[in-house]
Parts: sequence; structure tokens; C-alpha cells
Amino acid sequence: VQLQAFGGGLVQTGGSLRLSCAASGLTFSSYHMGWFRQAPGKGRESVGTISWSGGRTYYVDSVKGRFTISRDNAKNTVYLQMNSLKPEDTAVYYCAAKRQGDSWPALWGAPSTYDYWGQGTQVTVSS
Repeated sequence: VQLQAFGGGLVQTGGSLRLSCAASGLTFSSYHMGWFRQAPGKGRESVGTISWSGGRTYYVDSVKGRFTISRDNAKNTVYLQMNSLKPEDTAVYYCAAKRQGDSWPALWGAPSTYDYWGQGTQVTVSS
């Protein structure tokens, strides 16, 4: 199983970026997907998640209204559209895959409940 996140970069405050995460080696449509981030010196923080079908999404309060998760099961890809970026959004962003089961969405924000992780992509927002 491989998850490859890409699309990060340097952007000014108020700008936008779209991250992509391409999955291979798994039946993508059988997995819920999550986005997490980790800033320097901090723990891994949940950003949001999307159900296997794309019909449900959940977000951490700090990104609601600014970030949108979507997926294309035909392309085995999940996306994170980030708008109105702030310096505090600076972090390495990771995608993760979670098999369908009882712990979603109840524990969608718990990294330990995800089965596979991508390598991360750096997002830097300058002030």
C-alpha cells in the first residue's frame, strides 16, 4: 500500500493550495480518508476526514469554512482544498487511510485508528 501526498509549497497569507493524495495497493473505495498535519515541535493534528463514498466530511474547528476535502474513487485520489490560508496552517500535511469500521466517524481524529499513511507534504504560509 502506498499513499503519495503532493501539492504543498510556499504561499502567502490568504492564498490557496490544493493537496492531492494518490493511493495504490488497496481498494480505495473501501477506505475512509483523513488529512492530518504536524507543525514543528507539535504533535500530529487532525484536519479533516471524508467517508469512503465521499458523502460525509468532518473537519477540525480551526479549518471549517476554509478547507474542503473531496475524493475521486475512479482516480484513487483524495484532495484537500485549502483557502484563506494562515501562518498557523504551516505544517507537514499527511493523508491517511482507514478501513471502514465502527470507529469512524466517532474516532476520525485519532491517528492511531488509521491503517496507512502517506509521506507528507510541506505547506508553508508566509505572513
